Amino acid sequence: MTAELPCESGGTADNTNLNNQVLINQLQEITGTQDVKILQTALKASHGDIRQAIGFLTGQDPDAEVIAVEPSDSEGSVVGREGQTKVIDLTGNDKDDLQTAIELSLQESQSAQAEEQDLSRALEASVADNKSRVKRKRCEAWGDSSNPTDWIRRDEWPVGLKNVGNTCWFSAVIQSLFHLPDFRRLVLHYSLPQNVLENCKSHSEKRNIAFMQELRCLFALMVGSNRKFVDPSAAVELLKDAFRSSEAQQQDVSEFTHKLLDWLEDAFQLAANGNNPKDKQENPMVQLFYGTFLAERTLDGKTVSNIERFGQYPLQVNGFNNLDECLEGAMVEGEIEALHSDQTIRSGQQRWFSELPPVLTFELSRFEFNQSLGRPEKIHKKLEFPQVIYMDRYLYKNMEKIQDKRAEVKKLKEQVTVLQQKLESYLNYGSGPNKYPLADMLQYILEFATTKPTSVSPTQDIKVTSPASTTTLSTPTDPVNEQTSPSETENSGPPDSSNSAPMSPPPQRTPVYKPFTQCRPPMDTPPHPAPHKVSEEELCFIKGCLHRWRTEVEQNIQELKDSIDRINHTLDNMYSEDSMCQVPYRLHAVLVHEGQASAGHYWAYICDHRCKLWLKYNDISVTESCWEELERDSYGGVKNASAYCLMYIDDKLPRLIAEDMDMETGQVLEGMDSLPPILRRYVQEDNRWFQQEVEEWEEEQFRKVAQKEPSVAITETEEVSFTTVAEEPAPSQQNSRSLSSEHAVIAKQQTAQAIAKTADCYEKKGVEAALAEAFHEEYSRLYLLAQERASPQNDPRLQHVLVYLIQNEAPNRVIERTLLEQFADRNLSYDERSISIMKQARAKLRLIGPEDMDMDKYRQKWHEDYSLFRKVFVYLLTGLEQYQNGKVREALTYLVYAFQSNSTLLKNGKNRGVEESLVALYRRKCLMELNENAAGLFDSGEDGDVVEGMSIMNDLVIPCMHLMINNDICQEDLDAIEIMRDRWCSYLGTDMDATLQEKLGEFLPRLLDCSAEIIILKEPPKIRPNSPHDLCSRFAAVLESIHGTSPVTVN
Repeated sequence: MTAELPCESGGTADNTNLNNQVLINQLQEITGTQDVKILQTALKASHGDIRQAIGFLTGQDPDAEVIAVEPSDSEGSVVGREGQTKVIDLTGNDKDDLQTAIELSLQESQSAQAEEQDLSRALEASVADNKSRVKRKRCEAWGDSSNPTDWIRRDEWPVGLKNVGNTCWFSAVIQSLFHLPDFRRLVLHYSLPQNVLENCKSHSEKRNIAFMQELRCLFALMVGSNRKFVDPSAAVELLKDAFRSSEAQQQDVSEFTHKLLDWLEDAFQLAANGNNPKDKQENPMVQLFYGTFLAERTLDGKTVSNIERFGQYPLQVNGFNNLDECLEGAMVEGEIEALHSDQTIRSGQQRWFSELPPVLTFELSRFEFNQSLGRPEKIHKKLEFPQVIYMDRYLYKNMEKIQDKRAEVKKLKEQVTVLQQKLESYLNYGSGPNKYPLADMLQYILEFATTKPTSVSPTQDIKVTSPASTTTLSTPTDPVNEQTSPSETENSGPPDSSNSAPMSPPPQRTPVYKPFTQCRPPMDTPPHPAPHKVSEEELCFIKGCLHRWRTEVEQNIQELKDSIDRINHTLDNMYSEDSMCQVPYRLHAVLVHEGQASAGHYWAYICDHRCKLWLKYNDISVTESCWEELERDSYGGVKNASAYCLMYIDDKLPRLIAEDMDMETGQVLEGMDSLPPILRRYVQEDNRWFQQEVEEWEEEQFRKVAQKEPSVAITETEEVSFTTVAEEPAPSQQNSRSLSSEHAVIAKQQTAQAIAKTADCYEKKGVEAALAEAFHEEYSRLYLLAQERASPQNDPRLQHVLVYLIQNEAPNRVIERTLLEQFADRNLSYDERSISIMKQARAKLRLIGPEDMDMDKYRQKWHEDYSLFRKVFVYLLTGLEQYQNGKVREALTYLVYAFQSNSTLLKNGKNRGVEESLVALYRRKCLMELNENAAGLFDSGEDGDVVEGMSIMNDLVIPCMHLMINNDICQEDLDAIEIMRDRWCSYLGTDMDATLQEKLGEFLPRLLDCSAEIIILKEPPKIRPNSPHDLCSRFAAVLESIHGTSPVTVN
């Protein structure tokens, strides 16, 4: 609607100003803008149209369509509904205009009321519209970040769900179900026998099975994905498709949730008993989520009862303060409400839970239809609920006991009502329209009686104080003839006694007294009235009576309060005895809605029972929360957010929240270990694609940075990387790169040459034929290369991973996938042809599903082994380079680790590692040279040299000897160890300093007995085993230098 801004008359101006103030207050609430000038400008520019003003302030189209799914008030409910109309505050913040506002509101006509209803409707729609859009934009910004490294999951933190278009309700429901381990196990291990699958002919059965498969994949990703959030589009679309068809008309959250549970029930029914769909006793969904209640009523003097099944139990919010009151009202309709009215009305209708499900879900009815406005409204009333609720008082087996307690409760409430009425008569005493506390009235009378009597008339001696001077005014009874007495003039004095100059009196003004806003009267009157005359006898009598009466009244009030407190305490503990606390249910999840009936946003608070904390699941965002935050967002009554669904679980069934266990070891299965093999492979494949996506993004960013830097700087960086011991990338970079991608980078130039040779084929036959030609040409070349005999100076395995795979007889499927990954490398995006071939290779890779290949074995057995092989070679090469340059200590560390890693490889096959004797040879050389150096330092007798010699032996030589002896050792190594031991044993019996003898005595046992302790050798600096540098030429150069006469510099 449009508000009139200009005004012509005084009354219209006041009314218009009041309406403008209301609009400005509403705009402040909706947009969050507090600057009044900006709000007034927007309101003026929109000609008073509130929706256009919101659009100006938020930059959004006010006429855009809002699509949202909300709880329906058409759901079947066991409780009645009450109408509630929204009240708009028209008083604003100006207290001086309060009376005017009240008078104007009382004078509004019916047409003005209708206009205000239109305004209220437009404002509420605008609030919901704006808040819904703001939240969706915020979530979409999170999910649409162009940097995939922002999407990496951290430290096994729970996974969020992407909002794919008003699907926050789906995220809230699915998260609350997923984090029930018992339900999660049911979904992940869901399977159908082949004969049941073949007999599924109907559309609904096929749809339900398809939905279950999508839900299994979604749950698997939520368990083991490396992503911070996953996309539920496939499962969501199946649900939405059902509501686009003719089988459903309403699209709201309640219907969606019930539909989801119905589909799950039907899908599990097929798995439980495909031949007898009517038998639901074995359906795990029914066993987990469904219970029964007994409905009992009196009809024509006869008791009629029937048993009904329920899933989500609906509860009315209006008229109740907490969850127990809601349940009482739902179980005994009419009786609870009658307790708050003047007379008791028994409906005879009772409900009792005969069987409670392990997962008990309460659906809170917070939406109702406003008949006067012709639209649904949300109920923002506060409703409290506990973390643990005891259901004993609602069970059929306790019916007789509970009925007795309810009768007792009714009697106690009647007593409280009588006592409250008596207390009220003391606290609000009087027969007129104004009532006051009786004890205060008696005190006031006592104060009046004891005030010093005066014979002066109350109309005399009235003085008025002005801001500039003190003058007298005539009384209202005689404003002309009443004169000021000389005594008053003398007593008042001038306003400033220090100023002797005569001053003319200021004009007299009659002060205007404003009720509601004026705090003190303008007249300087005595503080209290006083009696004209009272005798001592009268005063003594009155004081005695008033004191006694006041004491009696205060005693009576205290007795009434104490009685009320005692009864209320009894009521509070009516169901707290042990026999009524045998069926505890613990709060598992709270589903929250924020907004109005027309639109809003959903999220969930879910308890992590293992860590004893609450987490907030808001689409892709998963954050740690607390009970206090949950209360603020869920109880309602404070803002427009409140719980609409509560999920409790049986606290005596630990299996509901118990994680999967390994039956043999008893260990908890976490993450990927808890998934069935087929789903584990599915998640691993998705993680691999995500890893590749991250890698490609990082490489693209690296290229952008590299293009901005001088080429000389890049060349220098590369030389440093490959001629020195380079550091590995940061952990985040390590995790984001796959080994197969790194191996593809090593062979990038070779793959690019193979693609370049397919120019003719690409032009004549297309991209698929070009890929096939390049594939076969490269495979043939590598196969011939693999037939060559390997040597350290010329090892073809270092040139390409495929040579390593062929020499180790890898399966054809592994070789095919590895070579396809070479052509799918994004680094080959040189031109249109290479990009087309890259995309074609990726398409073929996607055709190799998890069922065609064990991805764990593919990565661990082949690519990890090849990476370790290159690591061994780089360790060996770096150790020899250090040895060549005289850095024997550094060389020994690299050579020891090269030998240990190489031994691990050779256990899997002779072609898995490098020649073991070569590594052992130079390890012995370094070891014996260091041993001799240490002995020479010990011979010197100098304190510093002796300490250095002992350090060499303790930190390097002895740990290396321990590793050699505790593993398979060759005769040459044994002989070397004996020579080193003999060198130190030769000191025994010789004449030496006492300090040296003491050090030798401490040192020799460790040298001679390698089983005395376990010593760990310090790990060498990090290296880059998968760098594309020519390792063979470096190795040939260093060997030539070692056996030659001068060092050789390797670039």
